[in-house]
Order: sequence, then structure tokens, then C-alpha cells
Amino acid sequence: MNTTRQPENSLQHVLFGSLIGTTIEFFDFYIYANAAVLVFPQLFFPGTDSTTSVLQSLATFSIAFFARPIGSAVFGHYGDKIGRKTTLVVALLTMGISTVSIGFLPSYASIGIAAPILLMLCRFGQGVGLGGEWGGAVLLAIENAPPHKRAWYGMFPQLGAPIGLVLSGGTFLLLTNSMSSQDFLEYGWRIPFIASSLLVLVGFYIRLKITETAAFETAKKEQEEVKLPFVTLLKSYRKELLFGTFAAVTTFVVFYLMTVFMLNWNTKELKFSNKEALLIQLFSVLFFAAFIPVSAVIADKIGRRKMLIYASLAIAVFGLFFSPFLNSGSTILVTFFLCLGMALMGFTYGPIGTFLSELFPTTVRYSGASLTFNLAGIIGAAFAPMIAIWIATNYGLNFVGYYLSAAAVISVISLLVISKKEHQF
Repeated sequence: MNTTRQPENSLQHVLFGSLIGTTIEFFDFYIYANAAVLVFPQLFFPGTDSTTSVLQSLATFSIAFFARPIGSAVFGHYGDKIGRKTTLVVALLTMGISTVSIGFLPSYASIGIAAPILLMLCRFGQGVGLGGEWGGAVLLAIENAPPHKRAWYGMFPQLGAPIGLVLSGGTFLLLTNSMSSQDFLEYGWRIPFIASSLLVLVGFYIRLKITETAAFETAKKEQEEVKLPFVTLLKSYRKELLFGTFAAVTTFVVFYLMTVFMLNWNTKELKFSNKEALLIQLFSVLFFAAFIPVSAVIADKIGRRKMLIYASLAIAVFGLFFSPFLNSGSTILVTFFLCLGMALMGFTYGPIGTFLSELFPTTVRYSGASLTFNLAGIIGAAFAPMIAIWIATNYGLNFVGYYLSAAAVISVISLLVISKKEHQF
């Protein structure tokens, strides 16, 4: 589709606007992930053995992944109907309010069963917000991109994930290192949740200054708008939804095994201190961030689909080496393994947003890209940490790796089936 570019949206404004929103959203999302392992089992799920408490806490972590497709459907509908800008602002506020609210929740000791229920409601709100945020941020970037640089533009919102992870992990590391365990459990963990309100205000201001994308304005002028984008997707783009979802599954499985599962394994099984585990994770995230732009450059040269196939094949091989590295107990080997996993994550995560967006036309692109990505989140991430902990406990680490390799094979097959050509706008 030929579009006329709007001069109001400068390159810096577009890319920073897409990056800042996803950074905030993923910061909010990841501070919950850290707290779900380090804090919530004691404060919201006491009275059971430690493993059960962690599994119950991670169950609330999974709620957001079921909420994300709801956010995709709702925000995607309005994003395809009224525009990307307004929808992005509302999605950001939804996520921000839910996150700040967690910082003020009383514990189980104060209000009993109402505490985990309120925690689950807030987690649901986080999922709805992120479900609407991600797709819009990617479209903001790639719908302002020249055809030969779509993956490069599309990787800027993806960079929000490692930046958000560094900020969240760094915040928890700073807090756990500067106060006693008792003070951290009593009030310290609340600080990052409440402080996220400052980031939300910054993102809100920047998003308000961005104008609508040229692709959406052109489709609107040409009266290409569809009444119900979600229904149109189910009628005309079932193949894209199905195989696009499974193509993205590996992205989620590898990430949540490298973060949530590894944080739990390092602290509970390898007996690393919280500080050591967080330092290893933060160091590995640098490799995640570094390989996102590398993958984008390659994807623009050889194609997004090919890049994702190669990355998924590499992840399938990587899954075969879980046990030798993690059972070694060596800090160096564990760190190397995690860095390698995060580098592979960068390779698959960099082009995935552009690839999924190119599966759908402008009129249903917000809904389509968001739904495929977030449905993949349910399959690949909602229970991935819990499944991996259960597998490791009952069958050993080898089978955790096989679980990752199986997910990668499924993604490769889906990428081969979905199309034999590059997807055009």
C-alpha cells in the first residue's frame, strides 16, 4: 500500500515514542515477575511448603497472559477503528494504574484470602494493558518505516523488553542490597510498583504528542475500515492467526525459561543469593538487548521469516544442553548458558513484531498482530515457568530442555507452513 508520510511525526519522535511505551509496560510486567519469585510466595501465599507457595504465586503470574488476548481484542478493535495513538494512550494508563495499585495491596496476614484475590485482579489489569500496548507500539514504528527498513524500525519497541527488564531487575537488586530482608519484605518491594507511576506520566506525555500513522490515515480516507476487525480476522485470516501464533511460541518459552524459571532455579536449587541471581540475570540481558538490532539488520537483508526460522532452529539445539550447564553448579557456566539463551532470545524477538504485523492488512493489523502475539503468550509463557519447575522436579533438567526444543520445532514448522513469500503491506 502506498502511503503519504506525515511530516508531524519525525523519525526520533516515532521511534522514541514506540520505545518508551514498551519500556514502561515491560518494566511493570517484569517487576511482577521478580516479585512473584522473591516476595509474593511469603506475603500472599503463606502456610504451605516453599515449592507450593512459589507455584501458587506463579499461577497468578500466568493470569496476565490470559488477559492479554482480551486486551488485544478490545484495544485492537479501537486501534483499527479510531486509530493507533488514542488506543496506545489508554493501554498505557490501564497498565500503569494496575501496577501502581499492586504497590498498595495489603498482605495475606492483614486481610486474608482477599489479598491474593486483589493481587490477581491487578495482574489481570496488567495483562489487558500490555495486550493492547505491544501491537500498537510496533505499528507506530513500522507503519512509519520505509519498506526496506521495517524490521529495523520494528525492533525499537522490542528493545523496550530488555530495557524494562534491566530497570526492573536493577531496582530489585538495589533494594535487596540496600535494606534488610525484613524491611524488603515489609515495604521495600512496594517501591518499584509505586515508582512506576513516574514512568507512566512520562510515557503519557510523549504518546500525546505523536500524530496518527500515515498508513491508518490513508486506509481511513479510502474508506477501507471494517466494522468488526476481530470477526474479519476469524473469517478471512484464520491461517495467519493460527500459524502466526505458533510461530511466536518459541519466543515466549525461551524468554520465560531464561528469566522466571532461571531466577527460581538459581535461588532455590543452586542456592545463589538473590543478589547473585539478579546480577547474573541483568548481565545476560545485555546480550538480549545487543542481538535485537543485529537480528533486525539481518532480517531486513534475508527476510523476517528466514531469520525467525534460523533463530528457532538454533534454540532447538540450545535446548539439548540444559542439564550439562545448569547441573554443573558453576557460576561461570550458568552465566554463560543464560547469556547464550538471552542472545538467542534477541535473535527471535527482534523481527517477530514486524513479521506478525506483515501478516495482516492495515484495516485489521492492530488486532491481528496483537492477537497472534498474545495468544502465543498463553501457549508459550502462561505456564512455562510452572511447567519447567514441575518437569525439573519430576524428570530432571534434560526434559526442561526438551520442552524448549519441542516448542522451537513447532515454531519452525509453523513458519514453513504459513507462507512461501514475504508478507506485504
